[in-house]
Amino acid sequence: MTHATFRFYAELNDFLPRDRRQKECSVNCARDATVKHMIEALGVPHTEVELVMVNGESVGFERRIADGDRIAVYPLCESLDVTPILRVREQALRDTRFVADAHLGGLARLLRIAGFDTRFENTAGDNDIVALSRDEHRIVLTRDVELLKRRELTHGCYVRAIKPVEQFQEIVARLDLASCFHPFSLCLECNAPLVGIDKASVVARVPPMAYACHEHFSTCEGCHRVYWEGTHWRRMREMLDSISAHTKAAPSAHA
Repeated sequence: MTHATFRFYAELNDFLPRDRRQKECSVNCARDATVKHMIEALGVPHTEVELVMVNGESVGFERRIADGDRIAVYPLCESLDVTPILRVREQALRDTRFVADAHLGGLARLLRIAGFDTRFENTAGDNDIVALSRDEHRIVLTRDVELLKRRELTHGCYVRAIKPVEQFQEIVARLDLASCFHPFSLCLECNAPLVGIDKASVVARVPPMAYACHEHFSTCEGCHRVYWEGTHWRRMREMLDSISAHTKAAPSAHA
């Protein structure tokens, strides 16, 4: 039997039993066990991990554990560029395109409002989500820990919050997205880009009051819905500004 010491940092501790959180723990490992195997055996999905240090050296998931190894495991942290020492995947999680599972429709909509390319289908199964993540290089957002352990996945985030606005705040803070907002650039329904459209061309496509009160309109290149800066737009703008200011002011959770 091989013995190693593990230490998990920041939110990775949420996946551990309480008696193993926030401290070094001695663990019995199977012979020839890899770093990835043991991390997931302890309850942490590999998609939540950005950096693994064994005896002070960055290693890949395939590294086999030797007796006496001291292993430090760190979560995703987009505010720090770990690319020069990254070993667990080919590239850091810096292309912030998402695919949300069937239970996160509210979060998907808020991400689209903020301008983040987010695929969502409420009928999509786990295999569909894995395929989208793999084929389109998307970060999986889910509350299903077992989904994040799928071998084919490289990037994913476990969403802890229950309510959509709190989920959105969590993802923005965790992936350091506050400075990346590009509000109202995507269709809330189909995720396609919005483009400006001449007011005269939408006279038959919007309510008379909206046409009378607004000068600027945009349309979806996919489903052809028309958008304008009404009450809902202003409420969403205020929400994004508040979350952005709060996130930028908050201390890092990865210290």
